[in-house]
Amino acid sequence: MKPASVKLKRQPVYESEKRCLDSCSNNDSEEPPGKRSTSDNLEEEPPSRHSVHCGLKEEPPSRVATTRYRFFGDIPDSLWNDWKWQFRNRITRVEQLAQLIPLSTEEQAQLKLVTMRYPLSVTPYYLSLIDPDDPRDPIRKQAIPSPMEMTMGSVGLEDPLDEKKDTVVPGLVHRYPDRVLLVLTDICPMFCRHCTRKREWRNGGWVRSTAEVEAMLDYVSQHKAVRDIIISGGDPLTLSTRHLESIISRLRRIKHVEIIRIGTRFPVVLPQRIDNELCSMLAKHGPIWLNTHFNHVREITPEAAEACDRLVRSGVPVNNQSVLLRGVNDRIEAQMRLCHALLRIKVRPYYLFQCDEVQGTEHLRTPVETGIKIIEGMRGHTSGLAVPTFVIDLPQGGGKVALQPNYVLAQTEGELVLRNYQERLFHYRNPAKLARTEPPSEVLCPAGSTTANVPQEAAANLG
Repeated sequence: MKPASVKLKRQPVYESEKRCLDSCSNNDSEEPPGKRSTSDNLEEEPPSRHSVHCGLKEEPPSRVATTRYRFFGDIPDSLWNDWKWQFRNRITRVEQLAQLIPLSTEEQAQLKLVTMRYPLSVTPYYLSLIDPDDPRDPIRKQAIPSPMEMTMGSVGLEDPLDEKKDTVVPGLVHRYPDRVLLVLTDICPMFCRHCTRKREWRNGGWVRSTAEVEAMLDYVSQHKAVRDIIISGGDPLTLSTRHLESIISRLRRIKHVEIIRIGTRFPVVLPQRIDNELCSMLAKHGPIWLNTHFNHVREITPEAAEACDRLVRSGVPVNNQSVLLRGVNDRIEAQMRLCHALLRIKVRPYYLFQCDEVQGTEHLRTPVETGIKIIEGMRGHTSGLAVPTFVIDLPQGGGKVALQPNYVLAQTEGELVLRNYQERLFHYRNPAKLARTEPPSEVLCPAGSTTANVPQEAAANLG
């Protein structure tokens, strides 16, 4: 018997949603509404790297199954593929969720308590990737609240990266010398349970005002060391394409701004947003790079692959920044499959982040050693293109630090003892340092030149 489809009821538009519409668009159809309308086995050890490198079964996007037709069978393709429909019909209440995923009365009561502090928001598209009969499903862990968000909620910090300390004007974080972060909104299509800015979920949904955006642009224009702009949120692609272009085009007119980066999870949780209009706009204002956030191979669906392909064909390179999550991607096999699948859809595995010390996420965090073992288990067993850089974003605004397995076993002034991915040892001769009496520029000659323009002492040394 075919399971009954669940009809989605349109959610009320909140005041913050109206503000979003007013601030971002002159046309109601331009913006979607904003705002948010059991204990696991804490096993910490990844599998041995010697047991996982052969016989990996790859999962091409065309074979990824979803439960769309199980739960959303009455939704026509014209609506399903409309990102604004998906956005407006996000699942935001536990009662809605219980119609789609089996939840006992006790579980529903627990989740309602969680959502009072950490709200629920998930798109129908992303929900369709979840196996509703598996409470340990890795997609579910990222989207569906857990009671452990409260029972372990006192561990960690609200703002572990101390962004407030480096906020120079509202919404603009200037931590590194040559780049700044612009936080344009706190609205997202999905509330990822491991979000670094989980603290913002309770703030009602906002979009930066015109005055705030002007202050950001003025700051960038006055600081000529800033060459790299990262646009973030929330998710900046919740803004209309027109509104987003109004900001990007202004940034592009600042002469010392070289590249613009956009941080978004839309290709993963709502790939229908990556439409021709958006890609055409981004193509006009390059170089623009897009960093997205796939955490599991099952997120790489045909829709996601098509979205990334459309971006790349528009001249927008796509990088992936995964977060290491317990029970989601904390095994070598899971990372290997994910990174191989990313390369197949022309997305570069860029970073693997240690999950930040955010309150309400401790149940998803792994020991740092887990990430190092994963990188060690991948290095040498697959292309270097498939191996991300494992990174900790340090607390108190310390910035990113890359961690690698220790391949240097011993070192003297003239030699290093190194081990390779096969555990073999190698002695590597370390060249001696050469003392220079002159700067290198005085002894190097351009091709085709003579020693006539070289200082006499240096010319003698050239022979």
